[in-house]
Amino acid sequence: MSQKVRKIVVLGSRSVGKSTLINQFVNEFYADAYYPTIENTYRKNIRYKGQDFECEILDTAGQDEFTPVNAKYAVGVQGYILVYSIASRSSFEMTKIVRDKILSFTGSGYVPVVLVGNKSDLHSQREVTAEEAADLARSWNCEAVESSAKNNDNIAKIFDKMIIAIEHSLNPPAEARGSCVIF
Repeated sequence: MSQKVRKIVVLGSRSVGKSTLINQFVNEFYADAYYPTIENTYRKNIRYKGQDFECEILDTAGQDEFTPVNAKYAVGVQGYILVYSIASRSSFEMTKIVRDKILSFTGSGYVPVVLVGNKSDLHSQREVTAEEAADLARSWNCEAVESSAKNNDNIAKIFDKMIIAIEHSLNPPAEARGSCVIF
């Protein structure tokens, strides 16, 4: 089987650890210093159900209520990782705004998303509960994962869940394709 390319965009507020999360996944490296990202693209292969996928991961600049999400993030993109910090309520709220913008760009009611609560190592500063994230993820029909890029907790799981969500959207199981039964 040939390798398939899956384009994934990582979005979220400033300082939630988007670049650190990607760096930990791609390079297995944690950098303590913070350098704001303009935009970078990374590549890493993932194997899922015997198929190799080349993940083209776009690391974006942090979003806020005054920064529009670029429409180019809807072109040729199969999945979105929306990142917030568990220690920042405003970054959690921003994921809702970002997802709404993505849906308006794509003209779709659904896009494959993984909701990521990063910085789980900051549990004493927690402002967003795991239950709140799980509830939001259920309402979006997606997965929620808590991670720590610093401790490399659940980093690979995020991208595994992303590939699964993309593949389910591109190749839905037969029962989800909408069959008609006439009695």
